[in-house]
Amino acid sequence: MKTILVTGGAGFVGSRLAMGARTHFPETRVVALDNLKRRGSELNVPRLRAAGVEFLHGDIRQPADLEAVGPVDLIIECSAEPSVLAGHDGAPDYVVHTNLTGTLHCLEYARKRGAGLIFLSTSRVYPMETIAGLRYRESETRLELAPDQTVPGVSEHGFSEAFPLEGVRSLYGATKLCSELMLQEYAAMYGLRSIVNRCGVITGPWQMGKVDQGVAVLWAARHIYGGPLKYIGYGGQGKQVRDLLHIDDLLQLVLYQIAHLDTLGGQTFNVGGGPEISASLCEMTTLCQEFTGVRLDMASEPANRAADIPLYLSDCRKVTQATGWKPQRTTAEIFRDIVDWIQSNKEALRPFLS
Repeated sequence: MKTILVTGGAGFVGSRLAMGARTHFPETRVVALDNLKRRGSELNVPRLRAAGVEFLHGDIRQPADLEAVGPVDLIIECSAEPSVLAGHDGAPDYVVHTNLTGTLHCLEYARKRGAGLIFLSTSRVYPMETIAGLRYRESETRLELAPDQTVPGVSEHGFSEAFPLEGVRSLYGATKLCSELMLQEYAAMYGLRSIVNRCGVITGPWQMGKVDQGVAVLWAARHIYGGPLKYIGYGGQGKQVRDLLHIDDLLQLVLYQIAHLDTLGGQTFNVGGGPEISASLCEMTTLCQEFTGVRLDMASEPANRAADIPLYLSDCRKVTQATGWKPQRTTAEIFRDIVDWIQSNKEALRPFLS
C-alpha cells in the first residue's frame, strides 16, 4: 500500500488514525486532509508532521482538494460535522454538504483511483424515537435496558446492526446513513472495497470536547478548569448512558481492517465500548471527582433536549467474531487518561477547553 488518505485528518479521530497508520505502515505515505474548521484541530497539525504524516489543508466539499492528493490506495473517511444539534439553528448547509456531499466526493475519488475505503459512521443512524420507546429500568446511578424488549436488534449486549432504521435520527445521523447507502451502491456497482464502522462515543486525549460532542472530555475539563455542568433531560438526574471507546482501541481495529480489507469488505459493524465500558452522566461526575479531587455543584434541567436519547450501548459481537477485536481500556482508564492529558497540557489547552 503506497498511499493512505485520512479525511478529517486533523480532527480528534482522524489525526490519531493517521499517526497510527504511519507508525504501523512505515513505508506508506499517509496524508491527512482537513479544513481546520473545528476549533483546536490546528493543534494537531504539528503533531501530524512530527509523526511523518503529510498535512494538506483542504475540504472534501471541493473535489479538486481531493485530487491534489494524487494516487491513493485507501481512504479512511473521518471527516464530519459530528453534532447531533447541527441544523437546529436553521442552517443545515454545512452538515449536509460535509457529511453527505463530501462523502460522495470521497466515493467518486476512490472509484476513479481504484482505492478502498473505511467509513467512520455513527450509532446515530439508529432512530431516536425507537430508542426512546424501548423498555428501561432505573438503578441508583443509571438507566438500564429491561430484559423484555420487543424491538429486534436490542438485548443485554446492547444495540446490534439488526436494530430498525425506520424513523428520524437528526441531520447528522441522516447524512451518515445516506452516505452508508451510497457506499453500498458504489460497492455493488463498481466493486468498491469498503467497510462501515458505526461508532458509539469515541473519546480520549486530544479531543476538544463541547456540549454537543465530546461529553467525556467536556466533563473532565469542567472539573479541572471550572465552569457549569448540568444534567439535562430525563428528570435531570444524569442517568442517561452511553458506551465509551478509547481512541487507541478504535485505532487497533482500523489497523486490522486495513490489513484485511479484502476479506472484511462489504460489512457494517457496530463499534463501541458496549455495556462493560459505559457510563451515565452522574457516573462520569463520580469518576471526574475521583481523578481531579474537585467536586462541582451540578445543575439540573428535567426537560429533554432536542436530539437526545436515554441510552446507547454498542453490541460488538459481530465485529468481534469477524476480527477478534475487543476494546481493552475500561471506563475508569479512559477518564484517567483524559484527566492526565489535560493536566499535563493545562495552559496550552485552556483556550480550547476552559
